[in-house]
Amino acid sequence: MKIKINHIAKTEGHLSFEGALFKGDIARAKIITLEGARLIEGMLVGRPYYEAPILTSRVCGICPIVHMLTSIKALESAMNIKISEQTKLLRKILENAQIIHSHALHLFFLSGPDFLNFSNDLKFIKKFPKETAAAVRMRDFALNLVRIVSARAIHNLTPEVGGFKKLPPKQKLQKSLNKTDKAVADAKFLIEFFAKLKYPHFERKTNFACLSDKKTYQIYNGGISFNGKTIPTKDFYKHFKEEEFPQAMVKRCRFEGQNYMVGAIARINNNFKYLHKESKKAWLRFNLPRRLNLDLAAPIYNPFYNIAAQAVECLELLLQIEKDLKNLIKKSPSPTTIKFRIKAGKGIGALEAPRGTLYHYYEIDKKGIIKKCQIITPTAQFLNNLEEDLKSYLPKTKKMSAKEREQKLKTLIRAYDPCIACATH
Repeated sequence: MKIKINHIAKTEGHLSFEGALFKGDIARAKIITLEGARLIEGMLVGRPYYEAPILTSRVCGICPIVHMLTSIKALESAMNIKISEQTKLLRKILENAQIIHSHALHLFFLSGPDFLNFSNDLKFIKKFPKETAAAVRMRDFALNLVRIVSARAIHNLTPEVGGFKKLPPKQKLQKSLNKTDKAVADAKFLIEFFAKLKYPHFERKTNFACLSDKKTYQIYNGGISFNGKTIPTKDFYKHFKEEEFPQAMVKRCRFEGQNYMVGAIARINNNFKYLHKESKKAWLRFNLPRRLNLDLAAPIYNPFYNIAAQAVECLELLLQIEKDLKNLIKKSPSPTTIKFRIKAGKGIGALEAPRGTLYHYYEIDKKGIIKKCQIITPTAQFLNNLEEDLKSYLPKTKKMSAKEREQKLKTLIRAYDPCIACATH
């Protein structure tokens, strides 16, 4: 039996699915990307370093901030630039806000309706008006904070190598801080909603990768946590390898030949013990059959729970924003950008994007001209894992009608939150 879905709607970019079931038990599955490569890595070669953050922020309209900040981090690594604590706080606030607004859009409006069998989003919104309002408020809070710190919601203006072109007014930061309680309440309200959903029974053991510093729940700093071991970010290419395939617009990535998962579910599975106490309690709402205590939770291998992890992350990152805003407001302002000398070097930067860890690598010469650029996106890292999940899940759909099977496959694909726009950079 052949299965083909020509277009998977409600994802970032265009993709389709082709699969087959043989005798009901042996399956194959293939994700096909339907966007052309934009060759941004090649465009940057020969350009001055300061154009890289600006150009790469155009890779994706949903996550321009993480591309800009990861590019900046990689360039600072190449030139050995040490930034101020003020800059770190502002960047963390920006990145956390971006993840919140992306999660709110995806988990409630793009993926959430799948779990309640709504194909019409307008009917879904009408059915759950309070939950819709909470998701919109939480997203608006995050986007407003992005505007305050970076001057606009997309194609951000103020972040630069070494710091910021301009600091946000403290009175505006204080206004955002005053609104965090309401945003936290909305996040908790949405967690209650998603905790009541019925998630398909499906598990496939896999690997999880994300940033970790073994101290806090990290989005901005740390090495690469991979199934219990931590690898320095600078050693990324010693363990991870990009692979190209004929006629495929997206490169794939493996860890020492192994497929792996990134994103919210990977971060919570790897870094659960570093969550805020409130976030731990929230996650254990989804993990009650295997609950041990507030310091330990068994990994969840069901990829459908990625949206549950996104809901819990919204709460966690709001609590981080609240803490960072307080620290930022009480500090005396330091210079917006530190002075540095342009020099030749190689550097890799990594940040957690909404969909998983993003990597940028640059080589620059003594005049600051880019000689090499590589960008490895979360979707390029998890596509192999998604196909393996689809292959394992397909036999479970053999007794379903064609319509129900297609809907369940779309639900699994959308739960991953793929961004083909980023993957075909």
